[in-house]
Amino acid sequence: MQPQLAPCFYYLSNFHQALSWLQERYGDFLSESEHVFLQQFLAMETTSQALLVRMIMRRGSNFRLSKLDYVEIGCTRIAAQPLLDAGWIRHDAELSLAELFNLLRKDEALEHLGNRPLQKSLKKSELLEQLAEQYAEPRHFAAWCPGADDQVFTLTIDALCERLRLMFFGNLRQDWSEFALAELGIFRYERIKLTPDSRAFRHRADVDCYLQLQRSLELFEAGKPIVSVLQQIGALACDTPFLAARRNKLLFRMGQQLERTADLEGALAFYADCLYTGARLRQIRVLERLGRQEPAYRLANQAAQAPENDAEAQAVERALARLGRQLGHAQPSKAKPVAPAQIELCLPKPKGQTVEHAVKNHLSEPDGPVHYVENSLICSLFGLLCWEAIFAPIPGAFFHPFHSGPADLFSSDFHPRRAELFAACLAHLDSGTYQQVIRNNYVDKFGIQSPFVFWSALAPPLLEQALDCMPAAHLKAWFLRLLQDIKANRSGMPDLIQFWPAEQRYRMIEVKGPGDRLQDNQRRWLAFCAEHGMPVDVCYVQWVNA
Repeated sequence: MQPQLAPCFYYLSNFHQALSWLQERYGDFLSESEHVFLQQFLAMETTSQALLVRMIMRRGSNFRLSKLDYVEIGCTRIAAQPLLDAGWIRHDAELSLAELFNLLRKDEALEHLGNRPLQKSLKKSELLEQLAEQYAEPRHFAAWCPGADDQVFTLTIDALCERLRLMFFGNLRQDWSEFALAELGIFRYERIKLTPDSRAFRHRADVDCYLQLQRSLELFEAGKPIVSVLQQIGALACDTPFLAARRNKLLFRMGQQLERTADLEGALAFYADCLYTGARLRQIRVLERLGRQEPAYRLANQAAQAPENDAEAQAVERALARLGRQLGHAQPSKAKPVAPAQIELCLPKPKGQTVEHAVKNHLSEPDGPVHYVENSLICSLFGLLCWEAIFAPIPGAFFHPFHSGPADLFSSDFHPRRAELFAACLAHLDSGTYQQVIRNNYVDKFGIQSPFVFWSALAPPLLEQALDCMPAAHLKAWFLRLLQDIKANRSGMPDLIQFWPAEQRYRMIEVKGPGDRLQDNQRRWLAFCAEHGMPVDVCYVQWVNA
């Protein structure tokens, strides 16, 4: 049990909380050296612990002593000595020129490395580029900056800190600043009842796999040869669904890169070995580009029988028509989709205003206000009505206090695992109690992070007009479609919505500026609205005297 710390050590208290959390939930994952680190760290003086945590929470691995100045820590040299003795930081690491430039101001770099008149006019990045060839070898800080009354400490436990952060958050997007942001009220999170077995990873090997995938992704993004990246992930056993999804996403991106560089055979091999959404469609397109229409047509027919989502069904329908013509197959007749009503406007081009806002201002009436909502309104209403189902403590969905949504939100079994909970939420639409449920959650949950609710876009007047004017049957249809494919269907909704409260009716408006045209996901939503009798118009805008 750690002693109560003074408020100025809030960040250290947060780190203690995280370490306690990890020991409780991942004690069986930790290696002997990791257990030793935790024991040594907690046995150190408070100031030394605080200095290490300050360094861990900052960007990079190299820190100038003069910049590690914290009132609550006092003398940094004294606080650093136990960390040096433990080998967690060092003061004699060699720095590359780029690493040195990250530590120096431009005037300091000029003072120590070159101060010719022409160099003074260069940007810092340009100066680095100019000096790179002259100073190719790494050096100690004292050798780079002789006579400087300063020192550089280098953190040597980056890998350990990254592993601990990954196990706590289940991802590497979040960092320890989440504690402070939550304490300051900048971010608020739903309180989920978590148990000691609430954790993101099942085995230590899962953590190793995630980190290896992360290194491979970094190599890929740095432009390393794809062959070398593939060697890194080829033998990885990603048997956990979310790790397999990360691997498949990387394979898909590698296939796209090969496709961009015209290595079509290589791209085809990647797509064939990849289960990421969209890979089958890319296979069809690559086969077309290779002139292999027959296998492309067969694969497209397979996809048409069991499309992975609406986007694939839409694209495959076009591919079958295109390939069928090329192969001389009879074209099946199909019903022509109902075209949405159109509005054509010719407006003065506004300054500093989007085309959507120009149309909003033009169409607004005292009795028929128009709001710019795009995807925010429907998603927010769904998130408020189904809050209980979305934040249900399903095993594997939540494992730390800083979740903005369940970890399995985009998995294929997100809805099936909560089918009864969502059915109970949607039943309020049938019973007529949905309006009160949404209003209650709007008040009770206001400002809490959610993957669906756009608090800043959902002002009370907009919420009330939506509840008064949008029929429950329309809302239910929208919500059920969201649940079919959350990742794909959270976007593409019409830009504007107009309400006539006195008549309890509404219409949605998709806005297209000059030269703009409907995107595929927008066409799918428009077709859906037409199918369910939802009023939606497409507004085409031209600028006056354009």
